[in-house]
Amino acid sequence: MTSTSHDPRAWQRPEDSAARPASARLVDPEDDLPSSTYAGDFETTAIPRYDSNTSKSEHSGYGLLNEPEPLPYVQPAGKYQTSAAEPTEIEPDVGFGRSDQQGRRGTQDLGLMILRMGLGALLIVHGLQKAFGLWGGQGLNGFQQSLVDMGYQHANVLTYVGVAGQIGAGVLLVLGLFTPVAAAGAVAYLVNALLAAVAAQPERGSFQFFLPDGHEYLVMLLVVAVALVLTGPGKYGFDAGRGWSRRPFVGSAVALVLGVGVGVGVWVLLNGANPLV
Repeated sequence: MTSTSHDPRAWQRPEDSAARPASARLVDPEDDLPSSTYAGDFETTAIPRYDSNTSKSEHSGYGLLNEPEPLPYVQPAGKYQTSAAEPTEIEPDVGFGRSDQQGRRGTQDLGLMILRMGLGALLIVHGLQKAFGLWGGQGLNGFQQSLVDMGYQHANVLTYVGVAGQIGAGVLLVLGLFTPVAAAGAVAYLVNALLAAVAAQPERGSFQFFLPDGHEYLVMLLVVAVALVLTGPGKYGFDAGRGWSRRPFVGSAVALVLGVGVGVGVWVLLNGANPLV
């Protein structure tokens, strides 16, 4: 077993003397470090020196890739200067789904319900007058005779079709069920009623609007029916879960065209008279 000597002379660096072999050479450990010009294998890396005499560019990590250091970022000024964005509140999208049913519409749905039920109630009352003679009505026989007097063909069949269509459209409007179809049926009936009233006026070739001899009552009912076809019934009805109850578009436009077309077609095919001549 050996022990380490504590003699300071044993740790001293030997001088150039005869005791040291001629082939012996002292090696400084720092000599093994690469120089500042050493590019490494295939010149892909460079070990920077961090002494006080090294320039600032040598400290940059971009020297490892032999690429220039990017320019510092400059804040844009003038017309290209952007301001900090402030948070804004985004309103919810109101469409055809459940969120639309919960949308804020004020009293619009209530107004549509009153308009719809008012027109439906008038149609039901007039239909019951024609069907059962209630409230001083003419009954089925009287209604059929009036159709004959106005020049309609097949008045016996048209009597039942007219009464059933008038009452059915009124009930559907009151319930808010299949509203575009019901309102289109009301349009078809009112178009025939207006044409018949104009044709029955004593002065041909003119259109009197104001009462008592005019037709403003039928015109206003027709306007209400057209408006309901285009606006829909609102959410207070059986159509509340359907698209046409809130935002009708193509389907309601088609229903309106069909309603007007059926009304004019029935007049042309079953009566054939020109109401203005």
